[in-house]
Amino acid sequence: MALSHKEHAADICESCAPVDDDGRRVEQPRKKALTNRVRRIEGQVGGVLNMIENDRYCVDILTQISAIKSALDGVSIQILSSHANGCVRRAVQDDGGEDAIDELLQVVRRMMR
Repeated sequence: MALSHKEHAADICESCAPVDDDGRRVEQPRKKALTNRVRRIEGQVGGVLNMIENDRYCVDILTQISAIKSALDGVSIQILSSHANGCVRRAVQDDGGEDAIDELLQVVRRMMR
C-alpha cells in the first residue's frame, strides 16, 4: 500500500539538524508510536523469560522469539525509512550527501546480517 504525500511527510525526520555537540541526535517522527512499539516488544521479551523459567515447550518459545525479531525488524525499517527520507535527503540536497549515503549503506549492510 503506497503512502500518500501527507502520510509520507509525517515519516520524515523534521529536525535533521544536530541538536547537540556531537551532531548525532535528531527528533524522531512518530516518537510516541515508536516508543509504544518498543515497549510492547519489551513485554514480549519478558514473556519469553517467563516461558523459559516456567519450562514451556521449546517450539512455543522459539515462535515468540521469532515474533520479537520480526517486531524489531519493523521498528528498524520505520526508523531507516524516516532517516533516508529526512536526514539523508537533506544531506543530498545540502552537499551531495556522499557521507550520509555511505553511512546509510553501512547501516543497511549491518541490518542484513
